[in-house]
Amino acid sequence: MSVGANLNDKQQEAMRYTQGPLLVLAGAGSGKTSVITQKIAYLVQECRIPAHRITAVTFTNKAAREMKERVTRHLSKEQSKGLSVSTFHTFGLNLLRIELKHTPLKNNFSILDADDCKRILMDLMHRDNLANADSKELIAKAMKKISDWKNDLILPEQAHVTCETEEDVHLAHLYQLYERNLRAYNAVDFDDLIVLPTRLLQDNAEVRDKWQNRVRYLLVDEYQDTNTAQYMMVKLLVGVMGQFTAVGDDDQSIYAWRGAKPENMALLKDDFPRLKVVKLEQNYRSTNVILNAANAVIGNNPHIFEKALWSDKGRGEAIRVITCRNDDDEAERVVKDLITHKLMNGKNWKDYAVLYRGNFQSRVIETQLRQMQIPYKLSGGQSFFARAEIKDIMSYLRLIINPEDDSAFLRIINTPKRAIGPVTLEKLGLFAQENHLSLLGASADQRLTMVLPKKAMSQLHEFAEFIQRFTEELHDHDDPVPLVRQFINEAGYVDYIRESAATPAQEKSKFDNIESLYSSIQNLINKAEDVDDRNIESAIRKLVLIDMLEQQQEEQDQDKVNLLTLHAAKGLEFPYVYMMGLEEELLPHRNSIASETIEEERRLMYVGITRAKQGLTMTLAEQRKNGGQMKQMTPSRFLDELPQNDIEWLGRKKPAGATDVDPKEQARRAIENLKALMKR
Repeated sequence: MSVGANLNDKQQEAMRYTQGPLLVLAGAGSGKTSVITQKIAYLVQECRIPAHRITAVTFTNKAAREMKERVTRHLSKEQSKGLSVSTFHTFGLNLLRIELKHTPLKNNFSILDADDCKRILMDLMHRDNLANADSKELIAKAMKKISDWKNDLILPEQAHVTCETEEDVHLAHLYQLYERNLRAYNAVDFDDLIVLPTRLLQDNAEVRDKWQNRVRYLLVDEYQDTNTAQYMMVKLLVGVMGQFTAVGDDDQSIYAWRGAKPENMALLKDDFPRLKVVKLEQNYRSTNVILNAANAVIGNNPHIFEKALWSDKGRGEAIRVITCRNDDDEAERVVKDLITHKLMNGKNWKDYAVLYRGNFQSRVIETQLRQMQIPYKLSGGQSFFARAEIKDIMSYLRLIINPEDDSAFLRIINTPKRAIGPVTLEKLGLFAQENHLSLLGASADQRLTMVLPKKAMSQLHEFAEFIQRFTEELHDHDDPVPLVRQFINEAGYVDYIRESAATPAQEKSKFDNIESLYSSIQNLINKAEDVDDRNIESAIRKLVLIDMLEQQQEEQDQDKVNLLTLHAAKGLEFPYVYMMGLEEELLPHRNSIASETIEEERRLMYVGITRAKQGLTMTLAEQRKNGGQMKQMTPSRFLDELPQNDIEWLGRKKPAGATDVDPKEQARRAIENLKALMKR
């Protein structure tokens, strides 16, 4: 099959156009990756451009890997030799290494990670006697501000001009010191991998000419996610000839908080007057009901380039909107609905995705899925059992039911700190080994006085007695959960979280997770069918088993419900999607409402809708827990923007103008579903 034979007319037009700058406006699910990969093959095979003179850049290693793999299906090994497909940062790093003599860097320069950069900033703040130098919030703010300055190509000596507050002035001074330190350490940070090559191309005509000759054709994926420095890098690489293809969708620009500027797509028209625009509007993913909803919502944003998605997949099922009493009711209804739909339609767990605006929303849905023993996969956030506070408390509880569990002992012996150092633990380990004891058993052994100083021995004895006391009490108690709370509190863990949390929001999140764990223990005890299983030991063993199953490789069990934030869902697709939390201050987020940046939240809504292939359900709660209190919620404004004829409103209340589902129509559909089931 010749290259491009399986592309539609518009995709072929984008592939074949090589006479100048091209913007491919690629709607969700319109096959943009096929266009990029087949265009690379077309440039090599038909335009006779050697692969080593073609460069393609994108934003993630995964996307770059996938692109390169797909290109090699169309090209022989010889034809693809020297082809550059990478992330922006990898491309920048390679350019720096090749042009090292033109930079202030020396051989073997280091690339610092975020923790290294935080440490440098903390030291500088202390040296500068800056107020709140130990504040994690201030350090995070300094890192963000410096990153923004860099990505906007603002030099340290220029930063003062942009300052609006006294704090900004301090941060601008810190930026200068920070840059001086990086150069002294012969190091770069992550942002420098874009900024330094861009400045080099800007300031050095010799280097610029060399790279413009080297890159005969440039392809840029996810163009809407570029920041100022990345836009400038592209502009400098392609020069006046403008031999490039930029592929993107301004309606899916959802990373402003990372510096992305969707207006960069509009800038192309100004900087390249000969720019050709090809729109990919045929969607290969979703039904027309889903696409109509996406088009209707995003139509409320201003556009430089208009487009409307369409599909040949038929009208499809109506979108359902379910109003729930509160967030617990919402999670319960989503899970029950999902189970019913799976059983009625013979689907797999992996066919379902639950999307939400913030990671904190996953907690209640995870609890429901665990209780129903439904396998799930968490993306764009940590798994419940991977969270540090859950690992810590599970280790305390594992030690309660199994005093031989040495790994649990080692995790918690100094969490919180108990002045038991590594030398003490090394001697304890040797003693335990020689006497065939567990570490907890060795800690209680009186013979320990022969190998440890009195103070260290006393600390270990005290810890062992504490564990022993609560072990006996918990095993003998009919209602163990309040005792578990007391146990964790007396262990000093509650105070430890208060002292170690970086922000009040993080502290609240950790305590909410712990409460969720206590609820899971209580539910496992309450719901145990066997009377002998209604105890703390059985509940903890079940939780440990769930934890172990979660740790198994994904390859071993791919059939899981997908839980994702809306941000993490971008680029993915699922047959059936549930979008949770369609409420004001959640979607759109309260910060966006306050800063009047609703347009990006609307793009996030659009991304969520266009993940669904066949079925889409949206849920909202009348009340939601907030800081231990129930808060009255308002339905999201985005619900009013949906085409009401395509919506079924279910649940307690419907907004003004929304119509009830016809009971006869509901009955007819139920009978059709049952008939379909009986035919299987």
